[in-house]
Amino acid sequence: MLRDDISLALKTAMKAKDQRVTSTLRLIMAAVKDRDIAARGNGNADGISDDEIMKVMQTMIKQRHDSIEMYEKGNRPELAKQEAEEIEIIRGFLPEQMTDEAMEAAVVSVIDTLGASSLKDMGRTMGHLREHFAGRMDFGKASSLLKQRLGGG
Repeated sequence: MLRDDISLALKTAMKAKDQRVTSTLRLIMAAVKDRDIAARGNGNADGISDDEIMKVMQTMIKQRHDSIEMYEKGNRPELAKQEAEEIEIIRGFLPEQMTDEAMEAAVVSVIDTLGASSLKDMGRTMGHLREHFAGRMDFGKASSLLKQRLGGG
């Protein structure tokens, strides 16, 4: 389970006194715990699934990319470097990301499988992609590809 992998890595980082890894893993654990608490409110006593944990980590990566952009604009390369290091630590727990070519092939395949033909099918096709490629696909890019293929861009 992903949660166990993160906990084990946190213990290892703490023993090795690796502050960057320790602080990043603590941030992941805190974000997961927040989502667990929200899930319990909805009747899920076990907390969130591995897929949900991957979504949390993907959100954290996106936030760090945004921060890097802001730090670079603000001429703070040391902070941008710190964010980039955190991204690499978080990515270590995610499955390998799909290449652009593989993502495009998946989008085309889903369109064919579902018989999608217009932007009205966008929600259904994105839902199918999220279900089958969670943690491996950049859904922002996939959404753009879908819009192009379905005639919206």
